Amino acid sequence: MRRIASTLLASLSVLLAVFCSAPAAFAQQPVVVPPSPPVPAQDTLLAPPPDSLVVPRFVLIDSVSYRFIGDGNFSWGNVDRSLVVLRTEAVFGGPAITITTNPRFAYGRQNQLLAEREWYTDMNIEVLKQNKIYGFAMGTLERSNLRRIDLRQLAGAGVGFKLLKNERHELSFTNAIIHESTNFRERPTIVTQRNSARLRGKHSFQNKRIRLSHTTFFLPSLEDFSNLRWNTIISVELPLTRWVTIRSNFENTYESIVEPGRKKNDTRVTFGFSVGNKR
Repeated sequence: MRRIASTLLASLSVLLAVFCSAPAAFAQQPVVVPPSPPVPAQDTLLAPPPDSLVVPRFVLIDSVSYRFIGDGNFSWGNVDRSLVVLRTEAVFGGPAITITTNPRFAYGRQNQLLAEREWYTDMNIEVLKQNKIYGFAMGTLERSNLRRIDLRQLAGAGVGFKLLKNERHELSFTNAIIHESTNFRERPTIVTQRNSARLRGKHSFQNKRIRLSHTTFFLPSLEDFSNLRWNTIISVELPLTRWVTIRSNFENTYESIVEPGRKKNDTRVTFGFSVGNKR
């Protein structure tokens, strides 16, 4: 009995030693969480910073207005006369500059003989025209069978002033220094510097049912004050629709130096219509 009891005590001692020396075998293993992948840094070249400003795109021309004009007059009897005048008015506007051109062509016959065959083209570039005071440059080419001018060229620059501008009336004055060359058929070519003063106005009446426009140029030579030119154009228009207008045109031109046998003053009255979106 003693031997059996000793054996049992020895077995219990061995089991107790095993449990005390290896407690980790029965402990819960920790859970390992894999690291999250790194977040790539934002590409500063592709994405602008949130506080940056968007620069607007520069636009040179943002509006175009135009119209085509046909004028004329005809008479029969003791004097057979026909005159046709074709004009174009175009305006290309932008935030900084405004470009305008007004080419025209006139053809007239009297008693079956050629009297008038004239063409004229110009270009005006105005800078910051929305201001009350603005700058501009101009250039024209002209040829006249009536005044026997083979070619007239002029170019110059100056400053403009807005005298009046509201819903019904516009009035402006410009002054420029220009260089002019005139090739006559018989007279020697005349080259001179001129002062070009221009008064231009647009007016509307009767709730814009009647429109009046006028332009006057006064061009004395800076070298010889007896060398003088002027030109006045007055137009009365009655709009029929948004696009079509009937009109009458009065034009007076004076030149102190003309070809032999030519008069210094010419006056022309015509009637016609215009088509376009320019007002």
